[in-house]
Amino acid sequence: MNTPTPLDQARPHMAALADTLTRAGAVRTPAWSQAFSSVPRHLFVPRWFEQERDGRGICVWRERGGGAGADGLAAAYRDETLVTGLDPDTAERVDDTAWTGIPTSSSTLPSLMAGMLEDLGVGDGHRVLEIGTGTGYNAALLCHRLGERLVCSVDIDPALVGTARDRLAEAGFAPRLVPGDGIRGNLTGDRFDRIIATCSVPAVPAAWIRQSRPGTILVTDIALGAEGGLVRLEVDEQGRALGHFTSTGGRFMPARTDARTYAAPRRSRPAPAAGVRPSQVTAADVRAHYAFRLVLAFHLPGAEIVHHLDDSGTMALQVQGRDGSWARTPLVGEGTDTVVHGGDPGLWSRVEDAWRWWNGAGRPSHDRFGYAREADGTARVWHIPDGTRWNIT
Repeated sequence: MNTPTPLDQARPHMAALADTLTRAGAVRTPAWSQAFSSVPRHLFVPRWFEQERDGRGICVWRERGGGAGADGLAAAYRDETLVTGLDPDTAERVDDTAWTGIPTSSSTLPSLMAGMLEDLGVGDGHRVLEIGTGTGYNAALLCHRLGERLVCSVDIDPALVGTARDRLAEAGFAPRLVPGDGIRGNLTGDRFDRIIATCSVPAVPAAWIRQSRPGTILVTDIALGAEGGLVRLEVDEQGRALGHFTSTGGRFMPARTDARTYAAPRRSRPAPAAGVRPSQVTAADVRAHYAFRLVLAFHLPGAEIVHHLDDSGTMALQVQGRDGSWARTPLVGEGTDTVVHGGDPGLWSRVEDAWRWWNGAGRPSHDRFGYAREADGTARVWHIPDGTRWNIT
């Protein structure tokens, strides 16, 4: 009797994943169902990190190994993002299998990948540029659908590219893999029919437009500060990219310009506290509504939402501007209807303006907003039903 191979053992899990994604509505066409049921994810993610609290209450990333056993295969084929790399400048080992640190690479949530691939709208013969090779799993899915000759993938980390190349070869694929800055696209000067980015960018890079044709579809995550989201854009003859935020929800790690780590963010010195006032918007309101956070990003381009822990141990949600202005309101306990602020006193007023607009418009979902990158690089967003427009810096 023949002993089952690891791939034979994985096939039921691959089929179950494809079925899960189809029932969830992420996979909508037979071609992508076939891809997910045929490409072995476990080859691309033999180990990963899961977040947990250790015995001291510290959040750590615990290394896990998939292996070929039933439990390992079941874990590898969950509809979950699997973190595969940590920033070496922030990672600190706390025991034999756990680290603190900021994730820099992952195997994306399969339902998110499936939604993006469906939104990409590939057809036979389309040439695809992928920004962010990562583990190589997404490139393998593209190869299964289109053929390896039509797939080019770029990643900032040469080590990741090398590992992905080996794993793709093991899966039977040999697409073109390029180590380099994905913001610059593929430097050969080739043009593509589809571009998909599995990292977030603050704006659509000019290089991606240059490497597109009229009719090229771009799917990427636009990071606007307080929030962002996936957009599907079509490039026209004038070099504009026009489209909308997609119904597929999800966010990605930012694009890196360094192969190993993220650059330290440059922020202005926080302004001193200037006062306390009542608030019409609570931290719970902001946290509960993704679409509102997106509208907030339209009203406050470049502002960030962070969590702030003060000397008394009170955790607050804080909106902070580029100029050092900030405004924060407690997450729980007393004072959740008040705001402490520093710098620009109107910062939180604009949060309230965004809240009133969103509620007055009927609380539109995120896919009710359009996005355009003009030929000169400027960007704008608008509420599709009524045309309300915001220019994005």
